[in-house]
Amino acid sequence: MRHQPRLARQLLATSIALGLTAPAHAAFFDDSKAAVDARNFYMNRDFRQSGASQAKAEEWAQGFMLRFESGFTEGPVGFGIDAIGLLGLKLDSSPDRVGTGILKSDKEAPKRAQDEYGEAGLTAKLRASQSVLKVGTLQPVLPPLMRNDSRLLPQTFRGAWLTSNEVEGLTLDLAQIDQVNQRDSSDNQDMTVFNGGKRNIVLGQDKASDEFLFAGGRYQWTPELATSYYYAGLDGIYKQHLVNLVHQLPLGEGQSFKSDIRYARSTDDGGSNVDNDAFGALFTYRLGAHGFTAGYQHLSGDTGFAYIAGSDNALINLVQINDFGNQDERSWQARYDYDFAALGVPGLTFMTRYLSGDNVDRGAGLSEGKTWERNTDIAYVFQSGPLKNLGLRLRNATTRSNFGADLDENRFIVSYSLPLW
Repeated sequence: MRHQPRLARQLLATSIALGLTAPAHAAFFDDSKAAVDARNFYMNRDFRQSGASQAKAEEWAQGFMLRFESGFTEGPVGFGIDAIGLLGLKLDSSPDRVGTGILKSDKEAPKRAQDEYGEAGLTAKLRASQSVLKVGTLQPVLPPLMRNDSRLLPQTFRGAWLTSNEVEGLTLDLAQIDQVNQRDSSDNQDMTVFNGGKRNIVLGQDKASDEFLFAGGRYQWTPELATSYYYAGLDGIYKQHLVNLVHQLPLGEGQSFKSDIRYARSTDDGGSNVDNDAFGALFTYRLGAHGFTAGYQHLSGDTGFAYIAGSDNALINLVQINDFGNQDERSWQARYDYDFAALGVPGLTFMTRYLSGDNVDRGAGLSEGKTWERNTDIAYVFQSGPLKNLGLRLRNATTRSNFGADLDENRFIVSYSLPLW
């Protein structure tokens, strides 16, 4: 993977050369698409516990994302190019309010946010039959690796990723990642394991790695039932097996019952003490515009759940602030959703949920750790007129804990996507 950038440039050059020849160019250009996404993001995080080094984190920024996806050249082997350009602009921040994660810190003055930051990424892609190989900038959203897009700009990775759909209903994935670019950064860097809260993960001499592998697949047995298995490993730090079952049971007109069962087994890879079993079950009953969800998550082992720092993960109780993935933690959630289209207001949605966790291992001689979190999310997307596709979202969260930070948080996001062609 050390030669990956060179390989990407070679594939890119080949893609362009073949894409501009007739008749191969037709699908390359005709199937291409491009769009500009604008995201205005305000975030306020109030630290409620006494003795906090900073009273609050509060920042406001404007982000732009230019996305281009080509088609493939014609023939048994097709070539193409994807490109992404990201730009974040500071609208408001100050040294006593930094740390929301929506702006990049200044290297020379870490307590100040840079006025702007950005990144550009290219992905060369090759298609043969029903298989696609991508080399370059990647944004996977799979159980072993989920790019984080919860702030101004999305997290990206660099690597090679092969996806195959040769068998009907079966999707196979094989990837090697060597760098990550975090959501508030412009620089690629090695990866490490998240160790916040009470994960109690101890690392050896190597704190980071430039090789993350994952392989596995998903099979759609019936329209209602799908299962998946993935193996993942951050070289020298941890190894992981992830299993998932999703079943959708129709119950009649406007009713359904969905089951989402997940299990992950994480162990060390020679350079840590990672040892964790994570089980989660999420059940959702839908009745017309209403959604009622209940979930339970149980972790056991010598550490908490392991995953790439800065990314999202496969735990069912990953929510706005916490993921309830600490050592020995047990947690449950109750959630309610409503779609106001049923009342004649399409585009307006509402969600609220409550989660509670306990039994966290805080160390010898200390009582069990406990955390709770409450989320509310209200969103509206204009359906017609000059503001069509303009989205407004307000996200509120409150969390309290006897081993972590007490937080009150609000996020207000205005988003708009403009197709260029």
